Amino acid sequence: MTEGNFVDYIKIFAASGKGGKGSVHLHREKYIQKGGPDGGDGGRGGHVIVRGNKNMWTLYHMKFKKHFKAEHGGDGSKNRSTGKDGEDIYIDVPLGTIVRDGETNEQLFEITEDKQEKILVEGGMGGRGNWHFKSATNQTPRYAQPGIPGKEGWFQLELKILADVGLVGFPNAGKSTLLSVLTAAKPKIADYAFTTLKPNLGIVEYRDFQSFVMADIPGIIEGAAEGKGLGHRFLRHIERNSTLLFLIPADSPDIAKEYDILLNELRKHNPELLDKDRLLAISKSDMLDTELKEEIEKELPKDIPHVFISSAAQSGLTELKDKLWELLNS
Repeated sequence: MTEGNFVDYIKIFAASGKGGKGSVHLHREKYIQKGGPDGGDGGRGGHVIVRGNKNMWTLYHMKFKKHFKAEHGGDGSKNRSTGKDGEDIYIDVPLGTIVRDGETNEQLFEITEDKQEKILVEGGMGGRGNWHFKSATNQTPRYAQPGIPGKEGWFQLELKILADVGLVGFPNAGKSTLLSVLTAAKPKIADYAFTTLKPNLGIVEYRDFQSFVMADIPGIIEGAAEGKGLGHRFLRHIERNSTLLFLIPADSPDIAKEYDILLNELRKHNPELLDKDRLLAISKSDMLDTELKEEIEKELPKDIPHVFISSAAQSGLTELKDKLWELLNS
């Protein structure tokens, strides 16, 4: 999937179907001239339903189709025949999609399971036919209910990536390279900041055919929580990761300071992010000898476990996976 195909925010218009009108009909048949009312009910208007699809990773399929309209219900007819229900419209979305009211921004619901269904706008009820209104004082009612109109409105769909491990770091920290080495993902990699503009997902294979999902999230810059750089657009993806892997290169001038800046941006965006399990990986450590590693270790934060890795030399990766697996299953 190319970066241009990753869409994590979309605004759509949805309209449900109108209910069919009830029938005004008096039963007529040979030898029965006054058979009484037998008008059937109108059918229900179609719903617009949001449905989870585990095979989807983006909202791209709605980029060029933003209007969804369900079918109207059929009108009732004679012999108490109920009109046909309007056909429902299904909107398939990736797991982790949040649906909000387009005007108030109120969160309506979120989709987190495959085939989970939520009605976005309900179809109108069908009107009742005239046979419902027969009484001792009104043997031949010549009226029926009209169908109830459908509902419509604008809605915001916002995707928060569902992954076990989220990679957190400054631009050019080596997150995409690590993802490409650990998984079969093919993120865009180059030696300049903000190569990754959209989240990338990959499945990390572990022992005994077990696996977990890792997300490479675009790099944080100072001020991201206020919307600088890519700002909130990627910080929201971190909210869904159960474990955060902080990646800081070994040639950084001050590893502890970089970690504090990253942590502070997460705190400003959402303090609950600090409750997640954390692991610090020192990348590009193939340039370090034992003595340098010992020097760096003295300066590292004491409240987070760490591991030295090198994606290029593929060293420390088994230990990294072991520690991540331990955090995910603790």
